[in-house]
Amino acid sequence: MVNLRHLTIRITFIILLTSLISGCGGWPSIFEKSKEGDGAPAGGIDVSRIRDAVPRAEPRSRSGNPRKYTVLGRTYRVMQDSRGFSEQGVASWYGTKFHGRRTSSGETYDMYAMTAAHKSLPLPTYVQVTNMQNGRQVIVKVNDRGPFKDNRIIDLSYAAATKLGITGRGTGLVEIHALDPTRGGPRPVRNNIAMPGSDADLYLQVGAFSDRNNAERLSQRLRDSTGWAVRIQTAVSYDQTMYRVQVGPLQSVEQADATSMRLAQLGIRDMRMIIE
Repeated sequence: MVNLRHLTIRITFIILLTSLISGCGGWPSIFEKSKEGDGAPAGGIDVSRIRDAVPRAEPRSRSGNPRKYTVLGRTYRVMQDSRGFSEQGVASWYGTKFHGRRTSSGETYDMYAMTAAHKSLPLPTYVQVTNMQNGRQVIVKVNDRGPFKDNRIIDLSYAAATKLGITGRGTGLVEIHALDPTRGGPRPVRNNIAMPGSDADLYLQVGAFSDRNNAERLSQRLRDSTGWAVRIQTAVSYDQTMYRVQVGPLQSVEQADATSMRLAQLGIRDMRMIIE
């Protein structure tokens, strides 16, 4: 005879689990953070046959656009409007492990398509991505959430990463601009981006204060506990002077990752990468 109490508990659990998956936008981008076992397809890819995404006006996805969501103890807020958005930082990519699986927007991830994942841009958003080390540019459709590793601002499809030339190292320094489908095409390549042979300096910004004394205290704390080089950059924004505490210069993404881990141990989790 079936135990009705146990059956009820099991049914309730299944309903709750289904709701959780639906509300968060799918397993691949929210719960499946590990990239262990991920990689490139056998035989590579001929990107000359793959065109960039073509920006077009689309309604917001029914899934993947909560006001906010939490992953690994950190809460992210989804932007209401992407117009004018730009950002610099580190791009990563995802491939075979997630190919054919559901994205946060409900679309199926295709590693041969020109798509990407971002933590806060509305889904979908079309963005132009520029490799700051070789000047290559692509346009991708953001239809997924991620990446959830520190110091990563965008997770590119395998095809997009290949076109940008970052699959070899696994990461690349990029600049991204959100595109407005109603206002024309991509932006031109900037003349002042880092080019081949140049060594960009990386900094991790760990705080911004209107009171310089607070910036000095954090800087001294970091110097005393780590011995790192720390600088305070002064900037004026909306008639207010801000003092930004930045660790560096750091010579590589790997060094920035190691520094982030140490900062997390010191209780500092909110960081922003600066590329110079």
